[in-house]
Amino acid sequence: MISLTPLKTLENIEFRNLLTGRFFIVLAFRMLATLLGWWVYQLTKDPFSIGLIGLSEVIPAVSCALYAGHVIDMNEKKKLLLICTYLYIFLIGLLLIPAFFNVELHFSGHEITYYIYGVIFFTGIVRAFIGPIVPSMIPKIVQKVNLPNAITLNQATFLISSVCGHAAGGFLIEWFGIKWTIVAVICNIIIASFFFWKLNRQYSEHKKDEIKIIESMREGLSYIIKTKEILGALCLDMFAVLFGGAVAMIPVFATDILATGANGLGLLNAASDIGSMIIITALSIIPLRKNQGKVLLFVVAGFGLCIIGFGLSHYYWLSFMFLVLSGMLDGISVVIRGTIVQLKTPDHIRGRVLSVNSIFIMSSNEMGQFESGLAAKLMGVVRSVVFGGGMTLLIALIVASTNPKLRKMQY
Repeated sequence: MISLTPLKTLENIEFRNLLTGRFFIVLAFRMLATLLGWWVYQLTKDPFSIGLIGLSEVIPAVSCALYAGHVIDMNEKKKLLLICTYLYIFLIGLLLIPAFFNVELHFSGHEITYYIYGVIFFTGIVRAFIGPIVPSMIPKIVQKVNLPNAITLNQATFLISSVCGHAAGGFLIEWFGIKWTIVAVICNIIIASFFFWKLNRQYSEHKKDEIKIIESMREGLSYIIKTKEILGALCLDMFAVLFGGAVAMIPVFATDILATGANGLGLLNAASDIGSMIIITALSIIPLRKNQGKVLLFVVAGFGLCIIGFGLSHYYWLSFMFLVLSGMLDGISVVIRGTIVQLKTPDHIRGRVLSVNSIFIMSSNEMGQFESGLAAKLMGVVRSVVFGGGMTLLIALIVASTNPKLRKMQY
């Protein structure tokens, strides 16, 4: 039976403003990610340098995440969201210096690369806060009965903007160059801020002196450890994406293996998000009704197989299709995991739980980027991607055999 509930959820004006703002800010982030991978690889011709982008961001992001969750739960969320948004604008604006004035300042390629790593380090701190804020605001904007549909729409918005951002990043680099692509990134974040200003304030349910910082952080972490369904889903996602992060090596595949330019890079970067967008759109109309835990395990295993196929392919469109299929499987995983985390988390610790969730996500994505770069340096690019896909398949089998609560999970 086809459900129209997601469309009714979109009738909520505040929810629409939140999703629209998120669309533009994720669009900017994905454009920036495409730009940085291409820029750094062109400067260094070393796949390991791409991995260091992820490491530069994940170290501060993970280090600050637990404290960020405490701050989110204890303070007004709209204000924090706007502060983080404008800090991002400032930090990305710093990248305009080497982009516009490289000739006058006589930066070498390695100096520009280190400068980029430094800027990304500080964006990692901001990301620790901005990442959990939007999902933590959703349960206060929509009714609980509409929460699964709101999560699906939120993820669909993320993926649509991610697809557009990756593709637009490649096209803008090809047509206008690096410096004007950075300007476009900043403009998109400014547009996002306009929609965030329209949101209602969301005040904390706690008094500021009610919970000490260490106790607050421990409470969120303890809740996840005790809730095996959440812990299993997060671990599955973290290790699967950690080893299956083939997307990080796309600039190398686009340049050296598939022999395509920046346009091809943009499409390859967007491919997995295209697949995710297709499947999440389908799930918003025909949602999963049962056996979500088993489905999660199967799709993660299938994701690993797709990564192996991508690593072995030497044909552009075959590689593209493997990435699209991997995105479809990952999209199912994201919806199931996100729904489990939101439905199993009480409101009073939502920010802290989502901050721990963001640690898993950032650890898997950014550490996956670092792992891919390091593995590519040690094994070669193709072997490293095939190894990562095999490890993803193994992780799915291990979690399936050791976490019966996740395996039997239904909502």
